[in-house]
Amino acid sequence: MIIDIHGHYTTAPPAHQSYRDAQLARLEDPSLSAPAPAAISDRAIRESVEHHQLKVLRERGGDFMLFSPKASGMEHHVADTATARDWARACNDLVARVVSLFPERFAAVCQLPQTPGGGVGDAVAELRRCVTGAGFVGCNLNPDPSGGHWTSPPLTDPSWYPLYEALCELDVPAMIHVSSSCNPAAHTLGAHYLNADTAVFMQLLQGDLFTRFPGLRFVIPHGGGAVPYHWGRYRGLAMRMGLSDPAEALLGNVWFDTCVYHQDGIDLLTRVIPAANLLFASEMLGAVRGADPATGVAWDDTKKYICAAGLAAEDLRQVLEGNARRVYPRLDALLTAQGR
Repeated sequence: MIIDIHGHYTTAPPAHQSYRDAQLARLEDPSLSAPAPAAISDRAIRESVEHHQLKVLRERGGDFMLFSPKASGMEHHVADTATARDWARACNDLVARVVSLFPERFAAVCQLPQTPGGGVGDAVAELRRCVTGAGFVGCNLNPDPSGGHWTSPPLTDPSWYPLYEALCELDVPAMIHVSSSCNPAAHTLGAHYLNADTAVFMQLLQGDLFTRFPGLRFVIPHGGGAVPYHWGRYRGLAMRMGLSDPAEALLGNVWFDTCVYHQDGIDLLTRVIPAANLLFASEMLGAVRGADPATGVAWDDTKKYICAAGLAAEDLRQVLEGNARRVYPRLDALLTAQGR
């Protein structure tokens, strides 16, 4: 079985974005009526997925995908907490409907209602609602709700602890995933996403978070940003700072996905990071679309790269399926209940 742990609902029906636009318009003009989430038919949802994510998943030989709201659309930089709560709920409810229509193809991962400088209480409440009430198997956690200005404390700060307690209690992992960049110096897809992946790894290396939360699990997407490429730098910094080797300190709680869009990058990732810490993912339909003109292979067809990376058969099976079921135990329970 091939499980893609990183998919986004980037093709939601236009009415969903219209609801968001109405939310933002009301923030500009409070005299406007509070909008209600869009009424979207099952047919519209089916068409939005069948001709996009599901079509590509089938064409590339995938079996299952973890599906979450559009990452750049989370827009946590919008500071109004009530708006954040309503927007996260609407996005998560829409993803839940996708899963209900295609239960043998998708499982849901939730967006959290985060705001710059806000606490994590609303995030904990929405996480619980989604996991216990709607069968979600994980969440996306934004380490920088400010959108590229990094006004929040590091993920090792105690202000995050109530969320970690809930994640451990519910036994679900968090994927580290920022949203849109509001900083013109940091392009959302080409800089901000990868900056965040890299910065969070260093935060975790500097802290001692997993001693306090040994059951906490983080997935760092996009191949870990710069981390695998600079693994020697992180090992050397750890020694210089009197810290444990990152392989010993972090790899029991941190995993990397395979959203790396060329063969050389995947080859490096699989040489540096143990196979036990890699999760197959494509991010489709996401940041990069189209095909590499040099090879004719779609940029985000990461299955081709992984299968050509020379992994041993058992390691490849773990990357494509086994690790996902281990890191996401609620996914494993769901698939087991389906007889898979």
